[in-house]
Amino acid sequence: MSTLEGLAGRLVLVTGATGFSGTALVRRLAGLGARVRAIARASSNLDALRDLPVEWIRGEVFDEAVIARATEGVHHVIHLAAAYRGTASRPDDYYRTVQVVSTQRLIHAVQRQAGFVRFVHVSTVGVHGHIEHPPADETAPFHPGDIYQQTKAEAENWVREHAGPLGVGHVIIRPSAIYGPGDTRLLKVFRMAARGVFPVLGRGDTLYHLVHVDDLVEILCLAAVHPAAEGEIFIAGNPSALPLSRIVGIIGEALGRRVRLVRLPASPVFLAAGICEAICRPLGLEPPLYRRRVAFYTKDRAFDTRKLRERLGYVCHVGVEDGLADTARWYAARGWIRGAQR
Repeated sequence: MSTLEGLAGRLVLVTGATGFSGTALVRRLAGLGARVRAIARASSNLDALRDLPVEWIRGEVFDEAVIARATEGVHHVIHLAAAYRGTASRPDDYYRTVQVVSTQRLIHAVQRQAGFVRFVHVSTVGVHGHIEHPPADETAPFHPGDIYQQTKAEAENWVREHAGPLGVGHVIIRPSAIYGPGDTRLLKVFRMAARGVFPVLGRGDTLYHLVHVDDLVEILCLAAVHPAAEGEIFIAGNPSALPLSRIVGIIGEALGRRVRLVRLPASPVFLAAGICEAICRPLGLEPPLYRRRVAFYTKDRAFDTRKLRERLGYVCHVGVEDGLADTARWYAARGWIRGAQR
C-alpha cells in the first residue's frame, strides 16, 4: 500500500478549500478516498466542488464555534486558509486574526480529539523575504516584508513552539509561488508576456521559485501521513528556480510570441511605491503601486528543496517549463489572455 492510501477513510478538515490550491486539494483528497470536511465563509462560492461529497461548515476560520464543529472527530487538518497581502481596506489585525488566531484555535481544538493524527500548517517561503545568498533552505532566517508575510511567520513560529508540547502532531509546509491552470494570482505575469512587451525592474535575472498546484497538493497529502514528516518543515518547490526573464520567455514560446523585455531602474520605482503607500493607506485608499510588487522584480527567491526529496522521497511530477507552457496555453484557450497566438 502506498503512503497516500493511508488517507482512505480518514476525516480530513481543509481550510481555504474554495481557493485555487484548496479546490485542487479537496479533489485530490476525495480521489484518495478521504472523507473531506471544509470550512468556507458564508460568501464563498462552492460551485467548483458541488460534485463532491464535501461536508461544509460555513463561517469564519477563526470563529471558535465554527472550529469546534469543524474539528470534531477529525484525523487531519490541512490549514490552507490565508488573508493574502495587505490592502488598504483591511487593518493589520485582520491578517493576524486570519493567519495567527485561527491557527492557535485550531491547534487547541484538535488537541481535544482522541484520534487526531497530524496538523499540516501551510506557511509560505515569503517568510524568508529576500534571499541574500541563494538558494536558501528551511533553516534560513526570517525576513518577512509585509503584513501577510509577517503574520505567516508569527503563525509558523507559534506552531513550532506550541504544537509539540500540546501533543499535537504537526508539519509545516512552505510553498514557493503556486501556479497552474485556473490560478489568478500570477495571471498578470502571463498577460504581460502575452502582450509581447514585459517591463522588468533591473536586469530581469531575479530568481523566482515555482511549484505547480498539482505537485503542491501531493506534497500536502504526503505531509499529512508520511512518518518522516512529523515535526518537520519542508519547502515545497521545484528542484530549482528560474530567472524571471526565462519564465517570461517560456510563456512567450508557448504562445508563439517573442517577448521583449523593457528594463527600468528599480530604485525610483521602489521609492515611488513607498510614497504611494504612505499617502494612500491612512486614507483607506488602494495604492496604485506597492513595494511588495516591486519586490517581485528585485528580490531573489530561490530555495534548496532537497529535504523534500530526501526525507519524503517526493520528486515534483510537473517540470517547470512544461507546467508554465501548459498553463499559458490553458489561459489562451479560455480567453484569459488577450491577443495570444495559438
